[in-house]
Amino acid sequence: MTRPALFLDRDGVINVDTGYVHRIDAVRFLDGIFDLARSARSSGLARVVVTNQAGIAHGYFTEPDFARLMAWMRGRFAAAGAPLDGVYYCPHHPEGRGAYRRACPRRKPAPGMLLQARDELDLDLTRSVLVGDQERDIAAGRAAGVGTTVLLRAGADPAASDADAVVARLRDVARFLRPG
Repeated sequence: MTRPALFLDRDGVINVDTGYVHRIDAVRFLDGIFDLARSARSSGLARVVVTNQAGIAHGYFTEPDFARLMAWMRGRFAAAGAPLDGVYYCPHHPEGRGAYRRACPRRKPAPGMLLQARDELDLDLTRSVLVGDQERDIAAGRAAGVGTTVLLRAGADPAASDADAVVARLRDVARFLRPG
């Protein structure tokens, strides 16, 4: 039985994007993220993180560093009553180092992470919502066939975005969640 999902970019949507966040002491959650995740859960939507992690490709931190931080974040979501159903990330970048230096079909704006989540978690993308803070997030959602894309960016011109909606605060996203 497929269900819809709330897809969340990480840096800039879940936490303040201070640049290559990879340590617990650097995480500052955005106001309203746990309320939004609880609303998604009560509406029957899976909660799924989809995040580019170029910091791995550039050598700023490692995949184990990322895994430790995400395990901690998953714990915070679970403690808040809205456990995450999945975390998908792309460690590659076309200008990265070593094995991480490559174009990747998982790296947003490509839809690979969303399609993988769809297949592994049995998700209905057409009834899903994606929240991102960059146009590449919106492009990935569109390419994957996500039903509703929301750009989280205060002061953005809605006419200049390919998103279905532009909002200034996470609490404004809840109106797009439909019961699964």
